[in-house]
Amino acid sequence: MARTGSLPTVNPRPSGSVLAADPLARVAALPGVREAADRARAAVDTLLRHRVLRRQSAEVTAEASLRVARASAALEGHEISLDGLRGYLSGAGTDAPLTPAGGNPAAQSAPPAGGEVPAGLLSTSLPSLATPALDQPSPVVLGTVRLCAELGMLAPAWERAPRQALARMHVLLGRGYLPDDELGRPRADAGTRELLDPLRLGPPPHSVETSVRLDGLTGLLVAPTTAPAVVVAAVVHGELLALRPFGALDGVIARAAARLVLISRGLDPKALTATDVGHLEIDQVDGSGTPVLGYRDAAAAYVNGGAQGVTAWVLHCARALELAARESLAVCEALGRAAA
Repeated sequence: MARTGSLPTVNPRPSGSVLAADPLARVAALPGVREAADRARAAVDTLLRHRVLRRQSAEVTAEASLRVARASAALEGHEISLDGLRGYLSGAGTDAPLTPAGGNPAAQSAPPAGGEVPAGLLSTSLPSLATPALDQPSPVVLGTVRLCAELGMLAPAWERAPRQALARMHVLLGRGYLPDDELGRPRADAGTRELLDPLRLGPPPHSVETSVRLDGLTGLLVAPTTAPAVVVAAVVHGELLALRPFGALDGVIARAAARLVLISRGLDPKALTATDVGHLEIDQVDGSGTPVLGYRDAAAAYVNGGAQGVTAWVLHCARALELAARESLAVCEALGRAAA
């Protein structure tokens, strides 16, 4: 069994081949995981039944994507307030909308070239967003907004060729922050750039092992499984945090990939849940009564803790999805009150 950041049933060294017929189902069978996944799905289903979504689902999707972008950048160490980000985007000099991450790819346009990003959800009638403050986001924040804006276009590629989709995600995210020759390219084990580790997870595996384990992860994604989507998303998320295939901005990539799993597997097809807000909220306050590790501790448990660490990580991700669904439910309620 491989311990460090890998599934108990994946052999990361000889070929990345799966040693069991359905290893993700074995993760779902770990203590408490199935129940946590069911609670997360119930929270998302409650959101999907909200009456506001009959006419304003695109607005909720765009708002969720903006909140996800801000939260994911914050988890990477690049803080900005939601109102500050919205205010910057409203004055960024572009008319391109923040496209819904789960919408029709054919109806979405690519983000502007250079360092520009699509404008935020500027037409939302939420009362608390009436007077956004102007702020200056970092290139990582802008790249995260770009990435969230194009997730819908990446969904088909993710289902066919996940590794190519990951490379495209890194290009979108790192433009204006990383050198062009590093965008979308696997990290080297030695180089001039120090590997970024905002979660303080320690050194990643050797690049050869990383490549083999990515092959194993890709195999899991295209193989049939009975595991709930939240479990699949958590495994993808945790493995990418453990492997850090690019050496910079891997956390944002991992969180976006997890969101793509939820979209492509039909749990959250319109990308309505503000997933990364859930990760932040667990770090700050969690009144569920059930012990759940915060994001950094849960990620470290996955990377270093064997089966128990995998369990702790999946429980964290399921709880984060619950909180994310409630965040978007609050957005729906606010939109409903504004329309009344």
